[in-house]
Amino acid sequence: MPVVAAATEFDIIYVGSWFSLELPKMTVEGITSIGGLSIEMNVVEVVQALKDGTTLTKKMPGVVKYSEVTIKRPLTADKSLWLWAKDIRDGKKDFRADGAIVLYDIANTETGRWTFEKAWISKWSASDLDVGSDDPIMEEATLQISTLKRDK
Repeated sequence: MPVVAAATEFDIIYVGSWFSLELPKMTVEGITSIGGLSIEMNVVEVVQALKDGTTLTKKMPGVVKYSEVTIKRPLTADKSLWLWAKDIRDGKKDFRADGAIVLYDIANTETGRWTFEKAWISKWSASDLDVGSDDPIMEEATLQISTLKRDK
């Protein structure tokens, strides 16, 4: 008989199909995909001359960059993303929003959470209209974020 050991939390692999977007300033539902969860550390290189005439290159972490977060969903009567972009375009001062991307398991238990701060829409778009297609029109928003933190 095979030996069965209890799984550790490191044995659990998350599935990326159950998620939500939390934006306290508005309700954004029906999202079909979220992309851009990443951080990048610039590399700073310092080249030094040594006594024997050779050089040594030291690499150190530099400025941290947070990627754009893209949100996609079918276009509906809900204009919350469009109105957020319009507020920015029209010069409204209070346009930044903190929020979170939350990951769930099949039992709807929260398994992951990434919080971001000072997000704002830098681009809003809708998919092309085509008389020969019956695909749903998709709405896409690009968010610029100031920070990204994995809480869970």
